[in-house]
Amino acid sequence: MTETIESSKSEGVLRLRFNRPGKRNALSQEMYRELARQFQVVGDDAEVKVVVLSGQPGCFTSGNDMKDFLSVPPDATESPTLDFMNALANCPKPVIAAPSGIAVGVGVTLLLHCDLVYCGAQTRLNMPFAQIGIRPEYASSYLLPRLMGHARAAELLLLGEFSASKALEYGLVNAVVPNEQVEAVAMEKARVVAELPPATVRAIKAMLKHWRAGVVKEAIPWEMGEVARSLSMPEALESIGAFLQKRKPDFSGFS
Repeated sequence: MTETIESSKSEGVLRLRFNRPGKRNALSQEMYRELARQFQVVGDDAEVKVVVLSGQPGCFTSGNDMKDFLSVPPDATESPTLDFMNALANCPKPVIAAPSGIAVGVGVTLLLHCDLVYCGAQTRLNMPFAQIGIRPEYASSYLLPRLMGHARAAELLLLGEFSASKALEYGLVNAVVPNEQVEAVAMEKARVVAELPPATVRAIKAMLKHWRAGVVKEAIPWEMGEVARSLSMPEALESIGAFLQKRKPDFSGFS
C-alpha cells in the first residue's frame, strides 16, 4: 500500500481513499499501480464483499497528474493507467464511489464502472477532454450515450464541467448528499450490500454487465490508443504547453 492510497477493511467493506490532498488527489502512476493491485486481488479476498472508493470531502480527484502522466504516456496495451481501468471494470464485487468536491477526467469516467455512486452536493464534475485537445477515455464514448442519450453525452464531453444535480438528472449518480456526509452514506450503503448473499450479489453484478462487457473490453484499449495518439497532435501540445506555462491555450490558429 502507498501513502497516497489509504486502504482499510471492516465489516466486509474494503475502503480505498485517494490521499494526496496537496496535489488535489491527482492520480500518479504509483497510485494507478496500487489501485490496480487492490482491484486485481479483491475478487479472491473472502473478507471483502464491497469496495468503497473515495477522496476527501473537498476533493475526490483532479484527474491525472499531468507531469507524471506524460512521463509514462498511455499505451493501448500496457500501462499502470490501463491496468487500473481493466481491474476496476472487471471487478466481480460491487464498487461504490463517493465523489465530493471536485471530480475531473478519470475521476468522472471511472464512475461509469462503479455500481453505486453517491455524490456530494457541491461537487463540480468535469470531463475536459475537448478543452485540452485529447480524446475521451475509459469506454466513455460508448457508455455515456447509452446511459443518458447522445445529446446529453455530447453536452458533457464537449462542454466539460457540470454539477452534481446534473449528474443525478442524467443518471450518472444514484443520489446527491451533503459533501461532509458523502463517504458516510457510501459506507452505510456498502454495509447493507455486504450483508446480502454474496454469491447472489456477484451474480447480479455479472448479469447487469454481461450485455455490454464485450464492447467495453474493446473500447477501453481502443480509446486509450486514441488518447495516446492525440497527445502528439498540435492541439494537445498547445493545451499541455499552456497548462505547464500556466497560461490560457490559444486555438485560434487551428482549423
